[in-house]
Amino acid sequence: MQLKLVKSFWGMDGTLPDKMQRIAEAGFVAVEGRPAGIGTVEEFMPLRREFNLEYIPMILTEGATLDDHLADFRTKVDEALRYEPLQITAHSGKDSWPFEQQKIFFTEALEIEQRIGIPINHETHRSRAMFTPWTTAALLREFPELHINADFSHWLNVCESRLTDQTENLALCIARTRHVHGRVGHEQGAQVNDPRAPEWADYVALHEEWWEAMVQARLQAGAAWFTFNPEFGPPHYMPTLPYIQQPVADLWEVCVWMAQRFAQRFSQVAAMS
Repeated sequence: MQLKLVKSFWGMDGTLPDKMQRIAEAGFVAVEGRPAGIGTVEEFMPLRREFNLEYIPMILTEGATLDDHLADFRTKVDEALRYEPLQITAHSGKDSWPFEQQKIFFTEALEIEQRIGIPINHETHRSRAMFTPWTTAALLREFPELHINADFSHWLNVCESRLTDQTENLALCIARTRHVHGRVGHEQGAQVNDPRAPEWADYVALHEEWWEAMVQARLQAGAAWFTFNPEFGPPHYMPTLPYIQQPVADLWEVCVWMAQRFAQRFSQVAAMS
């Protein structure tokens, strides 16, 4: 199974060519971001070929009603397909919907995924349908073909815990993970200020334990690749100093450090399998 390290455009400065060159030179093989932020197909696709980078579009469903979200999902998936994606990441639905509405949304989402033949991974994100381990696990039990983009940093924040009471639900979520947003969170926030700092070592280890289990699950499933995006974000995800608003860590350095660290652990897990 091949590891594909992915870098988000989130928080990066410079022109699109500059960003893609920097990403490629750092060893990433794919980029991730919303189509609206990367320019036209005519602008983006030649750069993809020049820097030999694959693309994972990110879509965020929006609207006041379930029908609005479904219509937006259809439109944004169709738009994403124009960019020849490796797979698609979706921030899907709303946390406030009752389960019956969630079922309607994901029934159609799975039909669309089957029709286009491109994996769609629904992110475990605050304010979305998969905002907790138990709501996500309920959907995964209802839909055996449903898969996720695991970003458990949100769950530590939403649940204000290290999820020690969620063993069964986490096991199911890990088994259905096809893409990872490798950010380290804690009980009071979805992003530690700097994962390299020793005071966060226990939280890094906790997330790495989950990520390694996801790798093992994909190996057992016979997957061709495993995608990992060290998706730490800029302010105000990244804490800043008061008054001057200076970030407390260098975002690019944090993302590269996390990617390189995960690559080493991925190799170790793969070698033992």
